Amino acid sequence: MRVAVLADSDTRWKWGALTASRISPDNSDILLDGYLLRGRATPTARQLQEVGVTADSLREVTALEFLRAMEQEEPYDILVLALVGGGVQAMLHGLAKVWDDTALRPVVVTGYVGVVYEKLTDGLLLRHGADLVLANSRQDADRFKAVYDGVGADSSSVTEVALPFLGGTTYTGEHGHPYTVVFAAQPSVPESRKDRTYLLDRLVQHAKLHPEREVLLKLRSKPGEHTTHIEELPYQKLAQRADLPPNFKLVYGHMGEVLDRTDLLVTISSTAALESLHRSIPTVVLSDLGVRESLGNHHFVGSGCLASWAQLDEGHQPVPDPEWVARQGVAADGSYETAFDAARDRIDRLLGSSKLPPLAPYYTPMTAPGYLPGILARHHLGPDGVPLPGAPAADKEPGAVRQIVRRAARGAYRHGVQRVAPVIRRMGEL
Repeated sequence: MRVAVLADSDTRWKWGALTASRISPDNSDILLDGYLLRGRATPTARQLQEVGVTADSLREVTALEFLRAMEQEEPYDILVLALVGGGVQAMLHGLAKVWDDTALRPVVVTGYVGVVYEKLTDGLLLRHGADLVLANSRQDADRFKAVYDGVGADSSSVTEVALPFLGGTTYTGEHGHPYTVVFAAQPSVPESRKDRTYLLDRLVQHAKLHPEREVLLKLRSKPGEHTTHIEELPYQKLAQRADLPPNFKLVYGHMGEVLDRTDLLVTISSTAALESLHRSIPTVVLSDLGVRESLGNHHFVGSGCLASWAQLDEGHQPVPDPEWVARQGVAADGSYETAFDAARDRIDRLLGSSKLPPLAPYYTPMTAPGYLPGILARHHLGPDGVPLPGAPAADKEPGAVRQIVRRAARGAYRHGVQRVAPVIRRMGEL
């Protein structure tokens, strides 16, 4: 089974590669080719190693280089587009043009990396046109179908699955001494220095109030690295000025390995909360900064997991609502192994058909003439899905000089986001 995954960040690569293995037909050997879309969030070698997912081949490409590869390579059986919505839409139009005259094309799959708490309609319509649009829970599947049906788009592509990276041993009680509290940090939630400093101070305070506990700040990336979202104020920088007790540590690594020793998982709205709930680990979604759409913790209303640091300092233990958990695709009841059956069955049927229908996104020059051209132009594609005149590297492999310039430009961008931009912002507030 030849499978390709196109991803634009470390998290989406993890989701795409693991999804590919979950949805491939039973008893099939997989040859996995990874393509990393070049951009501000292209993962570093360290980030890829931390994700813990390997591929038979892995290379960095631009959108046009990827489309050229799909035109020239032997057709894949499955293609997973693990991209932001605009990237998915651009690839769907570009691929529709590439495969216009061919009888053979892969089954195209896309979806979301985790909790969908913002831009639901926008993101869904940008993903429309794939053969399968994966929903990570029953709740998401219902919402996705309602959006597609509501605009008159075909909703048959919506397929209920679960998050592909759930797993690990079920939590049955404290792992032993010391009791371990883990705060799962997020790159962009919250955004302000004031809020991030507050969270760090409360985490440090909890460590000082409970010297018998080990308190871990689980970080997503090192300064200079980018993830799915931009992180202007890394906790590492804020921690340099804090008075850290000996039982407080900053940790990196695979989230699953950190959860292996976790007795209490705390976060604002990270998908790590769902990983933790899947294992039945006590899980808290913080209410300290309010329960707000901009934080994403509004998604957890009804979960039984909302609490504050003040409550945790006094020993509060959250009790999740089983009905809410069941609707989130967490599958703590043991049904996880069958969660991908519907997707596998659908892919089996599509692979067994003599010819797949052309890709048909909802957005076209007819339905969205003021929106679609801009989406496609970001990837150097015209409204018809054809590379724009003068598009870089549309017909040849990038040379050594171009590759060096690209790496330097990316480094300068990341430095500007994390070093220069915060200084300019503070100067503007004077």
